[in-house]
Amino acid sequence: MQARRHAAPVLKISSIRGNRLALDGGAMFGHVPRALWAKWYAPDDQNRIELTCRAFLLEDGERRILIETGIGAFFEPKLQERYGVVETGHVLLDSLRERGLSPDDIDVVLLSHLHFDHAGGVLAPFAAGEGLRLVFPRATFVTSAAAFERAARPHKRDRASFIPGLAELLHASGRLRLLTAQEDSCPELGPRIRCVHSTGHTDGMLLPFLQGTFATAVFCADLIPGVPWIHLPITMGYDRFPEQLVDEKEQLYRQLGHGGLLLFTHDPDAAAATLGEESPGRFSAVSRHQELHRLDLDALT
Repeated sequence: MQARRHAAPVLKISSIRGNRLALDGGAMFGHVPRALWAKWYAPDDQNRIELTCRAFLLEDGERRILIETGIGAFFEPKLQERYGVVETGHVLLDSLRERGLSPDDIDVVLLSHLHFDHAGGVLAPFAAGEGLRLVFPRATFVTSAAAFERAARPHKRDRASFIPGLAELLHASGRLRLLTAQEDSCPELGPRIRCVHSTGHTDGMLLPFLQGTFATAVFCADLIPGVPWIHLPITMGYDRFPEQLVDEKEQLYRQLGHGGLLLFTHDPDAAAATLGEESPGRFSAVSRHQELHRLDLDALT
């Protein structure tokens, strides 16, 4: 894809560690045999694999945008144990603090969708007797209208994937911006971020493309949770429409182009990978980045 030149300020990307969790390996790899996926991620005695919940901080000189917030620490202890949430504290906030930032410093929180392991980090840690509380007091929350509707009125099949009351809390904040299916950006995101709408995993999932002067990156959300899922046929048991998701992956690769950067939320070992195509229709990670620290997308060639 031909990159466009921009007069906008530089766009820098940092990966931000959040809480870890453990999910069933079979569910994460769908129809892939256990004998194969267990070579990629060793399961525990409950057949779970450890995943990270990684966010990305974007700085363009005018705003700080946080893509995703991970699972956070909102779960009560019983559910923390069920989902293998390793840390009891809010790791995302700790990671931001290590960079000299507080929740007040975040201008926009872009949520690809509202599953608990992607949106739970907008909430304060669990405290007995207290309800849900937002932790980013100034931020505009951006997601899609379809993702919001799905969270507010989930289907019986995926009701457990959403946080009861979160959609209503975001709406009540007065700082919610919903992108319709016809919108791929908004002023809050600035001119260098545009979002592709995806429905294979869940309705209305946003895949933000980050446009640099010479290179492009895309946050893959649950379309491609990590490096093993780059291979087109690999999908999750959590996906609503696996065949559609495979088609969406291929479309994303064609749009991103060879050498584009894939940003991963769940891969415990790689925050990003450069996209390559070994042979027609067979895509892979050419190179991997364990973490990103203020990567200048305008200097990346």
